[in-house]
Amino acid sequence: MHTRVEKLEAFGRLLDVLDELREKCPWDKKQTNCTLRTNTIEEVYELCDALLNDDSHNICKELGDVLLHVLFYSVIANEKKQFDIADVCNKEVEKLKFRHPHIYGEPDPSKSVESILQTWEQIKLKEKDGNKTVLSGVPSSLPSLIKAYRIQDKARNVGFDWEQKEDAWDKVYEELEELKLELSKEDKEKSTSEFGDFFFSMINVARLYGINPDDALEQSNRKFIHRFNYIEQSAKEKGVALKDMTLAEMDALWNEAKSKELKGQ
Repeated sequence: MHTRVEKLEAFGRLLDVLDELREKCPWDKKQTNCTLRTNTIEEVYELCDALLNDDSHNICKELGDVLLHVLFYSVIANEKKQFDIADVCNKEVEKLKFRHPHIYGEPDPSKSVESILQTWEQIKLKEKDGNKTVLSGVPSSLPSLIKAYRIQDKARNVGFDWEQKEDAWDKVYEELEELKLELSKEDKEKSTSEFGDFFFSMINVARLYGINPDDALEQSNRKFIHRFNYIEQSAKEKGVALKDMTLAEMDALWNEAKSKELKGQ
């Protein structure tokens, strides 16, 4: 691993390269916050893929791409005389120290994670430039599933939560019955609303049981892709097109793939 000096030198080289590209490269010269935004989102998702695959090579590569975007936004802001990367770093240091009074205030190594989280939102609201409400800190552009989880988690941090996690199931059953009722009426608008309520309640249950619903859904996505790929590959080996297979034949291959998964094959 590298020394602190080597790390700072590497960071400096990246800053130098970006400054040069911003000055000389036609593509880099014309970039703005708006033109970079969608690319930034894409880079973050590519990093997420690498993290899910526990692929250290690609994690390193994608972290570099995300870091480049952080620096790029800072360069653009510097050109507008708004702030630079030093301001970004300094503000983050200030924020971290302010939000960790048990470390930088009166040290309390015995403080539990739960007790830290209970005061986290109150601390954020006291920040000079903090959000005015507990939930206003949840980005509106977050994917809906993640946003629901964050909303519920932030509400929990200020005491708005079920006293017993088992009680949340009553809400799930209530929402399910309301959804089934609207579906039976074939009212798409109300069914959509009730499905959202049902889904929100299921995300709440996941949170209460310590399950990240986004991670859980991604695991199911990957299982489905793996099993469906098995069906497709098996059909190809038999010289049969998927559209010519019966549902029973595909189900049999699906169960075969599932069985192999359970055996670790």
